[in-house]
Amino acid sequence: MKPRHTQASCAPVREILSRIGDKWSILVIVVLSEGPWRFNALKHSIEGMSQRMLTLTLRNLERDGLVTRTVYPTVPPSVEYALTPLGQSLVGPVTSLGRWALENSEQIDDARRRFDAAAKRKR
Repeated sequence: MKPRHTQASCAPVREILSRIGDKWSILVIVVLSEGPWRFNALKHSIEGMSQRMLTLTLRNLERDGLVTRTVYPTVPPSVEYALTPLGQSLVGPVTSLGRWALENSEQIDDARRRFDAAAKRKR
């Protein structure tokens, strides 16, 4: 009997979840779900994110088709980022996952403490 889930069949899912599930991508997606943002406003809205990391995150999200980048011919040029329809379709699942994490964080913390205590006793 052939396994249903192989490394090859899970690779695309793993790659996409790795991209959107990183530390900064979810935050950027959530902020952009409010509408288009200019780069500097976006940078100031996410605490602890460097300009370089924001640039890399936006570039990766744009490459994946989740974000659009619009340059306006002003002096200096202003750049605006927005979610694409594909990016918008991700807002619901990300929001649901975030809500689930908040609702269950205490239970997860308790389970971790029990597990760690049991592992410590076994040593």
